[in-house]
Amino acid sequence: MTEPLFTIPLWADLLGVGLGGIQGAMFASGFQGQRRLDWLGVAIIGIMIGMGGGLIRDLLIGQPPATLQNEWYLITATGAALFGMLLAGVLNRINTLIVVLDAAVIGMFGAFGVSKAIAFGIPPVPAVFIGVCAAVGGGVLRDVLMGLPVAIMHVGSLYAVAAGAGCTAIIILNAFDVSITLAAVIGIVVTAVIRVLAVVFDVSLPEQRRLYRRKVATETGMIPIIKP
Repeated sequence: MTEPLFTIPLWADLLGVGLGGIQGAMFASGFQGQRRLDWLGVAIIGIMIGMGGGLIRDLLIGQPPATLQNEWYLITATGAALFGMLLAGVLNRINTLIVVLDAAVIGMFGAFGVSKAIAFGIPPVPAVFIGVCAAVGGGVLRDVLMGLPVAIMHVGSLYAVAAGAGCTAIIILNAFDVSITLAAVIGIVVTAVIRVLAVVFDVSLPEQRRLYRRKVATETGMIPIIKP
């Protein structure tokens, strides 16, 4: 595989890792009862959110994980997780901040994932897939570690769909010769806006059970019901 024509700036990658670490620690700090975590547990969840997307991205591309090639990734993720844990009590009261932070993390990991995939010559559709996996990967690892239902598998505000829209926007813009850097910025904005609006207006994909019931009603609507 040839060297890529574009590389993610270290500061940008670390920014995504840091925001992910804060968001993960804030999420983990909110659990009480049987799932309450100690400081180490909260820090691990924060680190997993901060570094998980980049790990999945590079593994899918077939490259050595960048997060393990430079010590600053782990340092940033750990520091951000501790910061998020210490200030979770204050930050968790600001619901808007949590939503925006979550949207920004999804957008950044998705944009970095698809941009790096494009740079390594991966075709558009697989590149979008890699971007979406990078965007939601940290959350999936978080849910698995905490024994929670995997969020993207259940009804909820648009998450992977928002990442997919942002990644697709990057692919389309790049096809029209828009620089990958500008396309990535636009993709982050698209993802973040869709995610925030989905949370604010409680928008989600239709529940599978409802589709099934509608299909059954259509198929059996003409069958008379015999009552004893």
